[in-house]
Amino acid sequence: QLQLVESGGGLVQPGGSLRLSCAASGFTLDYYAIGWFRQAPGQEREGVSCSSGSFGSTYYADSVKGRFTISRDNSKNTVYLQMNGLKPEDTAVYYCAADYRPNSGCSFYVPYNTWGQGTQVTVSS
Repeated sequence: QLQLVESGGGLVQPGGSLRLSCAASGFTLDYYAIGWFRQAPGQEREGVSCSSGSFGSTYYADSVKGRFTISRDNSKNTVYLQMNGLKPEDTAVYYCAADYRPNSGCSFYVPYNTWGQGTQVTVSS
């Protein structure tokens, strides 16, 4: 059974940092695209960052570019989202998602088959 489990969320002051983890089980990440998404109360879910397992490419939303970094540790079957310079508008539930894409890069705009349960990130003083 394919499963993703996020962790690392919490309360942080503006300008602070958090590192989210997305641990995969039931499959290996090698040919999977992994996306990080977030959803704030009353807003639609939006893509934050994604990583292609097949091509090693990454992509970031303009709102987080230069502040967030996505990375993989294949030995731990885990994807990370390092978030620096956090702002109150980054407050949301963050989800990771996976989709098998052996021949393409990653995108926010295609369906992802497997989702984690989400982790809350709150940026507030």
